[in-house]
Amino acid sequence: MPREAPALAPVPLEEDEVRKRRVPRWAWVLGLLVVAALVGFWRVRAARQADVITYETATAEPRKLMSKVTATGTVAALVTVQVGSQVSGRVQELFVDYNSEVKKGQVIARIDPQLVQAALDRAKANMTAARANLQKARVNADVTKKQAARSKELRAQQFISQSELETAESAAASGQAEVTAAEGSVAQAQAALNEAEVNLKYTAIVSPTDGIVISRSVDVGQTVAASLQAPVLFTIAEDLRKMQINTSVSEADVGKLQPGMKATFNVDAFPGEAFQGVIRQIRNEAITVQNVVTYLAVLDVPNPELKLKPGMTANVTIITQQKDQALSVPNTALRYRPASAQGAPAQAGQPAGAKGSRTLYVLRRQEGQPPQPAAVSVRTGMTDGTYTEVVKGELKDGDRVITAENVPAGTASPTPAGASPMGGGGRGGGMRRGPF
Repeated sequence: MPREAPALAPVPLEEDEVRKRRVPRWAWVLGLLVVAALVGFWRVRAARQADVITYETATAEPRKLMSKVTATGTVAALVTVQVGSQVSGRVQELFVDYNSEVKKGQVIARIDPQLVQAALDRAKANMTAARANLQKARVNADVTKKQAARSKELRAQQFISQSELETAESAAASGQAEVTAAEGSVAQAQAALNEAEVNLKYTAIVSPTDGIVISRSVDVGQTVAASLQAPVLFTIAEDLRKMQINTSVSEADVGKLQPGMKATFNVDAFPGEAFQGVIRQIRNEAITVQNVVTYLAVLDVPNPELKLKPGMTANVTIITQQKDQALSVPNTALRYRPASAQGAPAQAGQPAGAKGSRTLYVLRRQEGQPPQPAAVSVRTGMTDGTYTEVVKGELKDGDRVITAENVPAGTASPTPAGASPMGGGGRGGGMRRGPF
């Protein structure tokens, strides 16, 4: 194995060479001064930047705006008829069931006619007796009339007294009255007979219209009682291809609606499909539930594919106003007020808002100065809840409207009039927007 070379012993440096390698003291002092200057420079620059208020802005530009009214309603058939029974009795037969299509005049159920038939037979017997009594009364009246005439001739010949003549005439008048009473009895019997015949016809329950059965409330063998109120046996919808939606609209939105406005809606059964409708009627009857006032708006809805069924809940959206190119700004810009204007009167040069106008703040650049907020008076139009149309004013397309400002930390903001000095402003800084 090769031998390792022996380590060399350190050679001591001369005193002059050590002195040459030392850093001079003045260099250390100069370096410290440079570092201190740089630190001071950066601190001053950061402090100046912290004192600068920055703004969040949005561009005023044409947008498509739609004003909407949303409501909830119930899908219903255009015409719904409740079919009941006018006579009491046991349900003998049912000829239709749920979803059965029926025609006007079709027999859909039958009530057991035995009791009604017995009442009809009794009415016929009463009619026969009444006619017989009328015939008897007529015969008696004819006899009394002839006796009165004969008594009159005998009185003229002085064969009978005046009192006998009067008695005969009274008997004739009484016989005629009995005829009249018998005729009334016949009329009463005829009315009872007609009623019994009608009741017998009512044992056959017929459909009053063309349509489809959407509900059935009875079964064969069930007894219905129609003494006080006609029981509902069937509910028939006239035509499910034409539906309507009964929508409850709040009193704050009802003034925006007019008959003929188009609406879209969806139902939970078909969440991805939008259906169309048109407002047919806005009813004036107010509906108050827990101090909330609503009005009923009725929408006509076509249903050619029979997808919509009565009772479905519809979420309705009615477009009350729409513009494709409306110069608009965010609503946050309309609520924004600069910190210098909070609780203080408007500065000189700021336009005082006229009646019906609003004030916006726009970043405007002046010569030799950074952009500063400038108050602009505008008149607003429709809104979709996020953006508002500007219909008149000094605002132009492309202007940068201020929506918020970032107040530097440690900068005290003026306290709004009437507010506590500890609330909202003071130290800490942050973002300031207009009041909501």
